[in-house]
Amino acid sequence: QVQLVESGGGLVQAGDSLRLSCAATGRTFTNDAMGWFRQAPGKEREFVAAIGWSGGSTWYAGSVKGRFTISRDNAKNTVHLQMNSLKPEDTAVYYCVDKVGALYRETAAANPNSYSYWGQGTQVTVSS
Repeated sequence: QVQLVESGGGLVQAGDSLRLSCAATGRTFTNDAMGWFRQAPGKEREFVAAIGWSGGSTWYAGSVKGRFTISRDNAKNTVHLQMNSLKPEDTAVYYCVDKVGALYRETAAANPNSYSYWGQGTQVTVSS
């Protein structure tokens, strides 16, 4: 059974940092692209970042580019999202996602339908 378990969310102040982690079990993820989406109350689900199987390719939403960094450790089947300079508009539930196979284009990376597996989410709240 495939499981993606997120951790690291919490309540912080604007300007602070958080590091989200996602532990993946149940299949071999080393050939998969992985990523993060988020959803704020009353808003559509939104792409945040994605990373290719080797870590050599990354994609970011414009709203987080320069502040967030996605990384992965294939030996540990984990993916991380380092979030710096957090803003109140970053408040959302953050979901870890896995795509079976590679990603080649930014449009595919940002499309939630590209991903086969989703975690349960972790809440990030940024106060002003």
